[in-house]
Amino acid sequence: MIEGIWAALFIFLLAAFTGYEVISRVPVILHTPLMSGSNFIHGIVLVGAMIALGHADTVLEQVIGFLGVLLAALNAVGGYVVTERMLEMFEVKKKGKGA
Repeated sequence: MIEGIWAALFIFLLAAFTGYEVISRVPVILHTPLMSGSNFIHGIVLVGAMIALGHADTVLEQVIGFLGVLLAALNAVGGYVVTERMLEMFEVKKKGKGA
C-alpha cells in the first residue's frame, strides 16, 4: 500500500513539473487556442470523474469522487469564461452616436 502512495506521489510530481515546463514555454499568442483545447480535455476529465464517482463504494471514495467532479467542473467552466473574455478583446468596438 505504501509503495502505491509513493508511486502516485512520484507521478503527480512528474506531471506537475512537466506541465509547468511546457506551459511556461508557450508563446502568448497561442494561449487562447490552448485554453480551448484544455477545456475539451477537462470535459473528458469531468466525465471520467463522474464515472469514478458512480463506481465508488465507500464513503471516502464517494468524497474523493465528488471532489473530483466538483474541481473538474469548476476548471472547465472557468476555462470557458477565461476564453470568452480573451476573445472579447479581439472584437471590434462600435462607435456611439456622439463619436
